[in-house]
Amino acid sequence: MKDDGKRRGADGEAGASLRGLAAVDEVLREPGVAMLLDSYPRELVVDAVRAVLDRLRREILEQGRRPDADELSAARLAPWVEALVRRATTPSLRRVLNATGVVVHTNLGRAVLPGEAVAAVVAAASGCTDLEYSLARGDRASRQDHVHDVLCTLTGAEDALVVNNNAAAVLLALAATSRGGEVLVARGQLVEIGDSFRIPDILRESGADLVEVGTTNRTYLRDFEKAWTERSRAVLRVHTSNYRIVGFTSEPPLAELAELAHGRGAVLIDDLGSGALADLELFADEPSVRESLAAGADVVTFSGDKMLGGPQAGIAVGRAATIASLRRHPLARALRIDKLDVAALDVVLRLYLDPRAALERIPTLAALAAPLDEVRLRAAALAELLTALGGTIGAEVVPSVARAGAGALPVAELPSAAVAVTVAGLGADELAARLRRGEPAVVGRVQDERLRLDARTLGDDDLGEVAAALRRAVEG
Repeated sequence: MKDDGKRRGADGEAGASLRGLAAVDEVLREPGVAMLLDSYPRELVVDAVRAVLDRLRREILEQGRRPDADELSAARLAPWVEALVRRATTPSLRRVLNATGVVVHTNLGRAVLPGEAVAAVVAAASGCTDLEYSLARGDRASRQDHVHDVLCTLTGAEDALVVNNNAAAVLLALAATSRGGEVLVARGQLVEIGDSFRIPDILRESGADLVEVGTTNRTYLRDFEKAWTERSRAVLRVHTSNYRIVGFTSEPPLAELAELAHGRGAVLIDDLGSGALADLELFADEPSVRESLAAGADVVTFSGDKMLGGPQAGIAVGRAATIASLRRHPLARALRIDKLDVAALDVVLRLYLDPRAALERIPTLAALAAPLDEVRLRAAALAELLTALGGTIGAEVVPSVARAGAGALPVAELPSAAVAVTVAGLGADELAARLRRGEPAVVGRVQDERLRLDARTLGDDDLGEVAAALRRAVEG
């Protein structure tokens, strides 16, 4: 009986809270909410009011919250409505200053485009372009024309095709060459890359059957020969761009795989993944697109937004007959590249025609190639700016290790320099959270109970903004 009495008491308190909750019309008459009605559709504002009231009701009924009468008033609820409307109408994609030390950070949008590419995107977005129109002939053309010739020049390929990402390029290559047949893949190359891109799944979706060859660490040409059947249509080599198998390993040279495939009327597809075209020491162990083609690959695929430093794109280059089969396939239209990415990729590829310009003007390459002394100077400049803020802020330049990122160069370490920041009375995790919530957001990493801001992934123009963001974060 006592429990029943407590329950009735609680129900009575909840009922009293619900009866004291402001009505929709009351909240709409509040000055701040009424002003919203002048700028936004009434339905949007009313929905926001109802959402705030519904949330409060759930807290009262389901969580046992007992708010004061003042908290239930229209005046106290109005700011929540205003915040909800403004959040709903503000684009959610925000600018971030990358201080993580990961140069091509997948979660932060991968490659940063050079200024010339940004300008090309703006031009393509703000007006009409000759995307699929020949100004010379006055009739229809292909969007591929804008990047076709420069890709062939850079790679030595007979033909080229660009789609919306590298997973799409691999899928299209398999579907166009091997649907209904078998594709041979070395067991150690059955990779999974971020966001559930798994080679066995891609093969299944292409309509081809996977045939695993060899063992995880050692595969020989004879393994491919033994696995060959009358249904074999292709050999797929997958560059393990996000991990390495080291030690007791073996795999047949690409030229031998090409000879085997061509001798049996099949094709060789080489998925390089990262798309490293620049002549950087860091890329020394990365397979070259030009070398793959010279070794006999019929199709070579790679990404535009990893080590290439361009927009999201999947690039397929190779023999004219094989690329033509990709171009004719129905999936080609479904996977085609967007006009904004074409505009950016066009610019980035042409920068590669002058290797020195590419290293200087493509931000990904510039960050990867920056000398350590240059990075240290940038870190020192940032530390000086932060120390000048005074108060409880401590800033110290410390050695750091940066990464290429984007699932590429998994064992490569880039010597770097970071600023280790401390704020008296404020933990490193809380400081990092405040910086992430700022405008612009700053994303670093917490290590040894200090927030570290890596200077390799920050530009000189970013330093003042980072200092201002830290000041606001400390002020709360």
